[in-house]
Amino acid sequence: MISETIKKNLSNVQQAINNACLRAGRTAADVQLVAVTKYAEWEWVMALAACHTTFGENRPQQLAERQKLFPDANWHLIGQLQRNKAKLAVQHSALIHSVDSLSLLQSLANIGQQLQVRPRVLLQVNVSGELSKSGFEKDELLNAWDRVVECQQCVDIVGFMTMAPACEDPEAARSTFRNLFALREEMASSAAAMAHGMTLPELSMGMSGDFEVAVEEGATIVRVGSRLFEGV
Repeated sequence: MISETIKKNLSNVQQAINNACLRAGRTAADVQLVAVTKYAEWEWVMALAACHTTFGENRPQQLAERQKLFPDANWHLIGQLQRNKAKLAVQHSALIHSVDSLSLLQSLANIGQQLQVRPRVLLQVNVSGELSKSGFEKDELLNAWDRVVECQQCVDIVGFMTMAPACEDPEAARSTFRNLFALREEMASSAAAMAHGMTLPELSMGMSGDFEVAVEEGATIVRVGSRLFEGV
């Protein structure tokens, strides 16, 4: 029963992504679904793994543990990252979504040099300006952009991530997603980015309650958890 329920939920989420892509004139292949498993029991994760291979965890320690148990999957770190856990994240993550400061980005660059790897990361941007959310403020990112781009030598900065304000109406998130898309376009066309070959192709935005709106506004990665495990 667990496997069938999860398989049906996955199909429903994928269909919702497809429908949102159709409305936006996009193809579903442009959108990657990250299954958020922070509250999921391992049995549920394994049931989902029979038909899906990209997962997101909030805590570096739990990500490392689960990545060792299922190394064939792509594991993304989507939660806040402290610098003392940065090495663990680099070692076990295919993509780090939550680089929320220049100092953290520079730490990841140093760790990448030490380990002789080039971590793939997203810059977390606090588009909504909520005090409860971490991430670069827009003006902060603009002012630090030259120093951010310098880190591209050691870190593969592939795009941006944001979280919309919590709200029952998904439409309330639209302006947040639209503003992140516009910021990405602005930054990708900057002289510094073009000089370093930074195209910033990825936009990680949208969760269980608002991912369809996010896809309509240009998300290339959506982070969905509770919708995948309903009824389990």
